[in-house]
Amino acid sequence: MSYGTPSPNPARRSVLRGSLAATAALSLGGAAPALALSGRPRAAWGVQAGDVTATSGLVWVRSDRPARMLVETAATESFRGARRWYGPLLGPGSDFTGTSALRGLPPGEQIHYRVTLADPDDPRRTGETVTGTFRTAPARRRDGVRFLWSGDIAGQGWGINPDIGGFRAFEEMRRLNPDFFLCSGDTVYADGVLQPSVTLPDGRVWRNLTTPEKSKVAETLDEYRGNFRYNLLDHNVRAFNAQVPSVMQWDDHEVRNNWYPGQILDDARYTEKDVDVLSARAVQAFGEYFPVSTLQPRGADRRMHRVVRYGPLLDVFVLDMRSYRNPNSPGRQADDTTGILGAEQLEWLKRELSRSRAVWKVLAADMPLGLVVPDGAANIEAIAQGDPGAPLGRELQIAELLRFVKHRRITGTLWLTADVHYTSAQHYAPERAAFQDFAPFWEFVSGPLAAGGFPANALDATFGPERVFVRAPQRANLSPMESPQYFGEVDIDGDSGELTVRLRVEGGLVLFSKALRPGLVGQ
Repeated sequence: MSYGTPSPNPARRSVLRGSLAATAALSLGGAAPALALSGRPRAAWGVQAGDVTATSGLVWVRSDRPARMLVETAATESFRGARRWYGPLLGPGSDFTGTSALRGLPPGEQIHYRVTLADPDDPRRTGETVTGTFRTAPARRRDGVRFLWSGDIAGQGWGINPDIGGFRAFEEMRRLNPDFFLCSGDTVYADGVLQPSVTLPDGRVWRNLTTPEKSKVAETLDEYRGNFRYNLLDHNVRAFNAQVPSVMQWDDHEVRNNWYPGQILDDARYTEKDVDVLSARAVQAFGEYFPVSTLQPRGADRRMHRVVRYGPLLDVFVLDMRSYRNPNSPGRQADDTTGILGAEQLEWLKRELSRSRAVWKVLAADMPLGLVVPDGAANIEAIAQGDPGAPLGRELQIAELLRFVKHRRITGTLWLTADVHYTSAQHYAPERAAFQDFAPFWEFVSGPLAAGGFPANALDATFGPERVFVRAPQRANLSPMESPQYFGEVDIDGDSGELTVRLRVEGGLVLFSKALRPGLVGQ
């Protein structure tokens, strides 16, 4: 897995106006890499684009055998006058995946791209070309921005069910044709075993597409890779990836439920008990299977948190609430400098927020702020610990951040998350709070995208949340056949700068909508 480089003699800069490219819907038949001893390389897992900015983007592919990656970009689906990019050599060291960085792209344009895989020993032997498309971020404010977010995919034993058409929400999101998709964590459930069938309470049978890697909890690097590969078996996911670029973040289930650094597992399912070993394997697989700028080898350091700048209207601050946290505990300590972000990430976030000139600053959190998320009977998994008084434990770090935003008069902050497997809108205000040195703000929750539904979590009053809207099932772990899936939409108007959040449910309905005005310290 490495960056590609552009051709030393590229064709003219290519842009695209007009309709979207057709998506790649490919069969996933054929031999595994170790058995593919002849023939041409195949890219049967589709293509993805990620971390797209005004002038750059990443393109991903996986081969079924050793291959050289070649990317072409153009203004139209005909690929006339295409610009060529020489990508990395794909081999077993990266599970035959590779990512090419495209730079010098025109802002605010539709980019068509196609990926060709060539035999490394005979470049004339190439596989079938796979195509995709994405829009670069606008350079002009008036162009506007619209994106979707959600999380929680293939969880709680509910995998790809061919009887209901697989992960149907991805096709619904694709038809909305957003500028990009923010995946708010739990991109896979590496700790979630899939059974071939599950009988529901009403007698119906849920059928899962299964693979060897989903038959046990992931421990080895190959097992983690197989979990990330599983979602690409779904034709809806592959078609979505070929049309909509993503901004990916992780949470716990990419490794193991409720994990934290330094944890030693007491879980009979695992032979490897050291979570630091497991998380290192998981982050390698994550970087191999998603195009994430900070996880590519040429990055200054390999980390999940980053800022994706999407034109003058929007900066997306992708947080990592997993890698630097302290151990899960009751969360009642009066001094906590590590918190859920770690001291270094908190300083990074404050610094980047103060530098941002974007109208809106989305804080992409993989866990909610004011919802009580337990870890067993006594410990807390997220931030809020159920004590409505002054900040304690991980709340201290969030209080420091909220105070910083207020005193620096940073406008346009908005919190988006998933994790709790229902959808809701919370408004935080100091007049309702025990801690009052902050400006009002909104937090929106949406998910799951393809997992079990759960009842709403309790609120913690420390930061004064008010649940303005909630839609959640009444019992735990309802299958997608029993409870609809959720995703959210953010639409920023280019003329007024107004931002509208819509909480959507599978089936096309908007459950809740809230419009926010730009330039206000709190609202």
